Amino acid sequence: MKAKRHAKILELIGQYAVNTQEELLGLLQKEGFEVTQATISRDIKELRLVKSMSSDGTYRYSVPHRGTDSKATDFNYSVIISEALREVDYAMNMVCVTCYKGLAQAACAAFDEMHWNGFVGSLAGEDTFFILMRNEQCAKDLCQELKKYISR
Repeated sequence: MKAKRHAKILELIGQYAVNTQEELLGLLQKEGFEVTQATISRDIKELRLVKSMSSDGTYRYSVPHRGTDSKATDFNYSVIISEALREVDYAMNMVCVTCYKGLAQAACAAFDEMHWNGFVGSLAGEDTFFILMRNEQCAKDLCQELKKYISR
């Protein structure tokens, strides 16, 4: 549930100019999430959201831009992936990722935003997503890397 909520938070702050935790709380409740102020505060900290000035001069929550430091940027998405993944395996250049029910799309969307060596594309279902890699070695390496998220 946490991964799904984090994915929704990232979606909402991209869609709306969210200025306060109360606004984010209200938006999440409208989306059907049962959250409290404490939950929102923890989520903001875990996702490392910052307040940045928008074009109209007001401050809003956003994901910090970290230039070419992809590992720092990937942290925001790795939280979602670590909460969603159950099993990972590969065959040739295809990686199959099994997630907890209903979390595959959120995990796949987060995965797509990360910078993986040899990544070609992905496709998500309800509890599984597939990743197409350039070759078998890239698939094997990715599989080993994703298994680290399962053991967290």
